[in-house]
Amino acid sequence: MKLPISKRLLLCAEMIPPCQTVADVGTDHGYLGIHLLQAGRCARVIASDLREKPLASARANAAAFAVQERMSFVLSDGLHNFNPGDFDVLVLAGMGGDLIARILADAPWLDGGDSLLILQPQSAANDLRRALAERGWWIERERLVRDGQFLYAVMAVRPEGGGPLTPGEQYVSPALRRAGDPLYAAYLARVRRALELTVRGISRSADPADQARAAYYREALAEVASLNAVGDTDVGEAPRA
Repeated sequence: MKLPISKRLLLCAEMIPPCQTVADVGTDHGYLGIHLLQAGRCARVIASDLREKPLASARANAAAFAVQERMSFVLSDGLHNFNPGDFDVLVLAGMGGDLIARILADAPWLDGGDSLLILQPQSAANDLRRALAERGWWIERERLVRDGQFLYAVMAVRPEGGGPLTPGEQYVSPALRRAGDPLYAAYLARVRRALELTVRGISRSADPADQARAAYYREALAEVASLNAVGDTDVGEAPRA
């Protein structure tokens, strides 16, 4: 029986180094954890979800693929039922960037730790990058994957050593600019189109709140429009603490 794992989750798995324990928060069917154990990427997986039904599905799938002895299942709202030292790698995938940021904000004990975070936002990736930068976290690597009709970014993040990001960098991070990803040009074009539509809409809006945000979007668009479509391999890394 073949594991029905998506391309975006496969990229998340590729970005996880060999380790002892991976926590997959928002596990859904548990496919990522099962794949990691089958591939020998880690020794143990903690599969967590907010609801019992997805956890039951993950348990059943773990048993079907004979990895249930190496998986534990935690009912948890985000990281509320986790503690420092529970995992080496944390994965938050398949949810909005704003939700990922809120889950991380509720876990101040992550700050300055040595865990690796693999983050795959379905939307609002710029909001997530901004939140990471404001917290002083570092996007170590960022890669892209096409899954169906959508392009997704997957970030490898360290909870320390980061610096501020400009508005444009919140949409296209320095890590992504230097990655040489084959999907970079397509991603850059998509981001530019989205920002152009946003700026156009704001320009027509009479809402004072929209006008207050206009400078941010215009600055982001100007930066993104100036980027080289093949990337920029001499972009420096963010400062580390």
